[in-house]
Order: sequence, then C-alpha cells, then structure tokens
Amino acid sequence: MSELAVFGGEKIRKKPFVSHAIIGEEEKKRVNDVLESGVLSGFIAKAGGNFLGGRQVKEFESLVRDYFGAKHAVSVNSATAGLHVALGALGIGPGDEVIVTPYTMSASATAIIMQNAVPVFADIDEDTFCIDPEKIEEALTPRTKAIVLVHLFGRPAAMDEITAIAKRHGLFVIEDCAQAPGATYGGKPVGTLGDIGIFSLNQHKTITSGEGGYIITDSDELALRMRLIRNHGEAIVEDMALTSIENIVGFNYRMTELEAAVSIGQFKKLDFLNDHRIMLADYLSKKLSGLEGLVLPAPNKKDKDVYFVYPIKIREEICGISRDDLIKALQAEGIPVAGGYVKPIYLEPLYQRKIAYGKGGCPFSCPFYKGEVDYSKGRCPVTERMHEKELMVTGVCKHPHIKEDVNDVANAFEKVFEHKEELRNFKA
Repeated sequence: MSELAVFGGEKIRKKPFVSHAIIGEEEKKRVNDVLESGVLSGFIAKAGGNFLGGRQVKEFESLVRDYFGAKHAVSVNSATAGLHVALGALGIGPGDEVIVTPYTMSASATAIIMQNAVPVFADIDEDTFCIDPEKIEEALTPRTKAIVLVHLFGRPAAMDEITAIAKRHGLFVIEDCAQAPGATYGGKPVGTLGDIGIFSLNQHKTITSGEGGYIITDSDELALRMRLIRNHGEAIVEDMALTSIENIVGFNYRMTELEAAVSIGQFKKLDFLNDHRIMLADYLSKKLSGLEGLVLPAPNKKDKDVYFVYPIKIREEICGISRDDLIKALQAEGIPVAGGYVKPIYLEPLYQRKIAYGKGGCPFSCPFYKGEVDYSKGRCPVTERMHEKELMVTGVCKHPHIKEDVNDVANAFEKVFEHKEELRNFKA
C-alpha cells in the first residue's frame, strides 16, 4: 500500500464518519404533537395520577416494561439521576460502602457519593472489561451494602457469579446498562438480573432523547421509593401514608413530555440498531482476524453483545508496535480510534484527595464511616494496564455506517501493519 498518512501519504478515509443520532419521522411527529398540546411536562409533585407524569411519559414507560418483561419502569432525566434514585431507594447512606468498577463513566461512582456512601473499586476482567467477580469478593467488608456493575461496551458482566456473591452476603445489585440496552446474558435481558437496572438516553447512546434515562425493577417497594425520589418525595410521603421515609429527600429528576416523545420513537428502533451494530462488528472481526497481535472481541455464545463500541486489545510483543503508535497512525488515516476508555476513576482528584462535601473530606472522613478506603495507583492493575497500554476502541460499528465504511477501517489497519517497520524506525 501507499505511504502512511502520518508520514505525509494519502489517507485511507477522506470523509468523516457519522456521529449524530438518527432521528426519524415518528420522533418529529410526536414532538410536534406535544408542542401543539402545550403540555411540555405532565408531572405534579402531589399524590394522584399526575404524580406519575404525562401521557408520553406513561406510554414510554409502558413500552419499556413490555420490552424487558419488567413489572415497573421509571423514567428519569438522566442515567446519572437513575443511579442516584436507585441507591437512595435501596437505603444506601452514610457509613456504607458500595463496590463498583473503576472503568466506567464517572457517575457510576459519584452517585454513591451523592448518597454520602463510599465507593470501593474492584478491578475488571481483562476479557470482558467488566467488573471481576473474584475482585468483588476481595473488596467485601462488613460495611458493604451493594454492588454497582456496568455492562461495559455493550458486553454483559458475569451475572451468575456476581448475583451468587450478592446472595451469599446479602447485598443489592444495581446493573448500569447505559451502554448495553438490548444485550442479554444467558438469554435474559441485562437490567433484569439484579435488583435494579438503569439505562441511558444520552446523546451518545444507542438510542437517545438528548438526555434522559429509565430504570426497571420487579419490586413494588423499590419502584415507589424511586418515583418519590424522582419527584419531590419529601412533600408527598404524608399524602401517600408512607411510614418508611429514609432517603426520601426528593429531587426533580422527571422526564419531560418532549424527551418521552423522542424516546418512544427511538425505543422502537432499538433491536434494529443493535442488530446493525452486531452485523458490522462481526464483519470487522473477520476483516481483522489475520493481523497478529490484535485481540478481537470474542463474546460468550450464551450472551448477546450489542457493541456500544468495538474494543481491541494490542499485544505489542506480538505485533511489534505500541498501542499509542498504532492509534496515531490510524487516526492519521482518518479512522476514529482512541486509546483506553476513561482514566480509572479512583485516580481522579476527588478520590486521590478524598474530598467531596465540605473541607472535612466527607463522606470519606464522615463520623459514620468506620473504614479506610484505598485509592492508590496500582489498586486495579488490570484496569490500569488496559487503559495505559493495551485497549483501544472505535465507534464505527453502528448505523448508518455500512460494510464499505468498515472496509476503510480494516484497510487502514492493514496499511499500518504493512508499514510497522517504518513506524518503529521513526520512533527510534
């Protein structure tokens, strides 16, 4: 092939990949209907029918319940809010610890701090990139009350092992499914295997209303408590004759009718969009399979991976090129790839300095907290190795991209691999 673009050669990919959401006629019509109705939010912070929101919100929640076979669906204005609502409903509070993966969007952990509890990070499995059940066991203390797991990149975590641990130790399980709507584990939808499942409708997710999210559970009690926390619950508990009001300090986490209208149209496309991602991911795996030193996704056959992004591990000792040099060369060819995912959460200043609320260091030095949590570098070595040296991700396996777009990605990889010696010599 021709000279590498990083050295001034012609790029493989000359036009940008599409990154925006795909909005159709149903979303537009529903939004217009809401605008014409003049009811942009149907919620009222008062016991009664409007406590549950407007017509579009209720229709959206009904769609979610039917799709997942869940007893309850609770819409929220973001998945971050959903995590906060879930932890509050479960009774998490000062002095408690919650085990969470360090390799996820920051809210999976900060939602724990929002309840004045302390996140304890357990390392990931290097094949799934999800939390490692063995490391959960190692992180348990008498203060542990729950596990927040993330089905990262659209791939299910090891739910059998995790739920078994939770059952043995009397822990709650929250599934953060923001990147995995429609994924399944052992034939069951993710989000239905723990106590509570949380999904995102953020702009960058598979389906989107710009912002927004939804929660599923089969528990009547948890559903009520989550709805109260969503909608100014402290002003409503008396009318509802609720006696257990711990953590029912309500917020405004309500979804608007406009968001719900878009969400309905988007939700109906979920299976189609996931199937398209799977088709492109399988195609890319076949195209890259002959390149030594790349470790491609290999999902368990009993699970359904919906490929929020396509992850690749680099074995530098085999392919003869570092991950970062490979990324630079691919980016120069016009291919959107990134190294790692996010910095391990515990390395952020909040955790390194153990300061969240006030100057006293709460919740880490809260009088109710009797533990000592470790956020030092090296705590989760697999996560750090993936982030710093081995993992790269690309988001090209999604609609409206087609196989011809994926061909550009594969061709760029092949071109770079053919010129590995030049890259090594240039670095030297």
